[in-house]
Amino acid sequence: MENPFEGQPNFVSRSGIELTDASVDHCEGRVVIGPDHHQPYGVVHGGVYCTLIETLASTGAALWAMEQGMAGAMGLANKTDFLRATTEGVLLGRATPIHRGRTQQLWQVDVTRDSDGKLVAQGQVRLQNVTKTDF
Repeated sequence: MENPFEGQPNFVSRSGIELTDASVDHCEGRVVIGPDHHQPYGVVHGGVYCTLIETLASTGAALWAMEQGMAGAMGLANKTDFLRATTEGVLLGRATPIHRGRTQQLWQVDVTRDSDGKLVAQGQVRLQNVTKTDF
């Protein structure tokens, strides 16, 4: 899938996140881990997991909101649990909706290591459905 963030000067475009599949019912992506993603102890910085989780949940939620005639969706809360340390390789994320309502949505995202399929982080993102008059 073409990366809609590529070439855009924004935070997500600089994170290395690549969207691999996105629909109103799920969103998937990946990020190749390198030294730029590490915190001082040599493992992936928690912000990388949070960014991947928020990006995938927000993309899926926005697609659904737009299908409903809204402008999109914006994150209100991101709760991310870090389960296993990772130092290198590819992280895969998959977001799925838990709840989609008139004003808000809740999405869950699982992040696994491509090398062994182990769950390394899990998050939930609560999002506000927005209209063009909201911003």
